[in-house]
Amino acid sequence: MSKYELVFVADPRLSEEDVVALTDEYKKMLTDGGSTIIKEESWGKKRLAYPIRKLTEGYYVLYNVELESGNPFPEIERRMEQNDKVLRYLTVRLDGGRLRERPDRSLDGKTTSNEEEG
Repeated sequence: MSKYELVFVADPRLSEEDVVALTDEYKKMLTDGGSTIIKEESWGKKRLAYPIRKLTEGYYVLYNVELESGNPFPEIERRMEQNDKVLRYLTVRLDGGRLRERPDRSLDGKTTSNEEEG
């Protein structure tokens, strides 16, 4: 089983109901495509790092997905590209099917916690 993260940024001019409808649409596409949604987070309206289409804010949504069969991402990404309500999206396959933990680092670059070498 492969694990993925899918994050997309929706147009900030949408109403809360429109954002929920958009997330439900993509959630249905993921589950219909043979995947399981492990975690869904709506981060709300956040400031963008740089303007996109002259907009400085967007609604952020994150899905952690586990694929058991098939791959729904090509179709979902194609639809996100065509949808004017989606400003940006990013799909990332998690290394080895799991999220790698990043150690905390102090200002001098030294690790502040014990970490195992692997």
